[in-house]
Amino acid sequence: MTAHRIATIPGDGIGREVVPAAQDVLALAGERHGFRLEWTEFDWSCEYYTRTGRMMPADGLDQVAAFDAIFLGAVGYPGVPDHVSLWGLLIPMRRAFAQYVNLRPVRLLRGIESPLRGIEPGDLDFVVVRENNEGEYSEIGGRLYRGTSREMAVQEAVFTRAGVEQVMRYAYNLARTRRGDLASATKSNGIIHTMPFWDELFREIGGDYPDVKTREYHIDALVGLFVLDPRRFDVVVASNLFGDILTDLGAAIVGSIGIAPSANLNPERRHPSMFEPVHGSAPDIAGQGIANPLGQIWSGALMLDHLGHSAAAAEVVDAMEDVLAGGTRTPDLGGTATTAQVTAAVRDALASRPLETGSGR
Repeated sequence: MTAHRIATIPGDGIGREVVPAAQDVLALAGERHGFRLEWTEFDWSCEYYTRTGRMMPADGLDQVAAFDAIFLGAVGYPGVPDHVSLWGLLIPMRRAFAQYVNLRPVRLLRGIESPLRGIEPGDLDFVVVRENNEGEYSEIGGRLYRGTSREMAVQEAVFTRAGVEQVMRYAYNLARTRRGDLASATKSNGIIHTMPFWDELFREIGGDYPDVKTREYHIDALVGLFVLDPRRFDVVVASNLFGDILTDLGAAIVGSIGIAPSANLNPERRHPSMFEPVHGSAPDIAGQGIANPLGQIWSGALMLDHLGHSAAAAEVVDAMEDVLAGGTRTPDLGGTATTAQVTAAVRDALASRPLETGSGR
């Protein structure tokens, strides 16, 4: 039986509730398809930070570097500034392990009503490919004269040819496997250096993909089209900041950020990739047992697909849809079910499905 070593970081808040829920479902998928997930848990979190002054140990990256994947819940908790929790754990992993693609599906699942009028399951099914390591999230900059009338802050956006090209080629190749349509998010009419550079590379690389239809949208128009005409999209490639904002909107138009998954990918597989839901740690509902586990479960399905078990991944998502279509939902989706009830329902739906074949390596 194939075994995969997974570094598990439940993190903070509802992460500690939804990660075990997803592990339960993924373990069943493994049993059905002849592979095993071997979990090693790390307690790195804001609670860890309050004890040690760090979000993870000094050698934390070395500790997880040899794993096949990283499965993250959420980080963030009141009392620890968000930039501390983010830059102390998540971003160092994305960069150290060259996870330069942040892949976020935007898909309306069966059983969920979109807040958009006239949208049915099947109408919304696109993917945002977000550049994950540079762009607007550069560390270059600083603050001067804090607390005075002369106070100032400078943040530099850094776009490199290598960084932009690798994420765009990933997006072009992904579009080839889907409907062959790729949209680019830009703002070259207002940001006069980095965005024209982004546009130039998008067109240059597009010359190698004559079979892919391309379109360029200014980000302000693009967010409007996500609401007014989302059916037009197949694959969208965007910079770090633009991709982050677009995918939160994408989660909203498919029902809830609680179901939205993401994958931080090192496509060359030289380093572990990391899988996490888009939602945060939600301290306002932590401990109540009502967190939606579907975002974490769906992120786990992305992990299974990355590990070579595509049929198992598809079955997990199908089981989620069966549960939603049957009306079992947590409060964020208008239901009354608990985290445990939704998890049990997904397990039952998965167990009752005919076994698919072709799960890959």
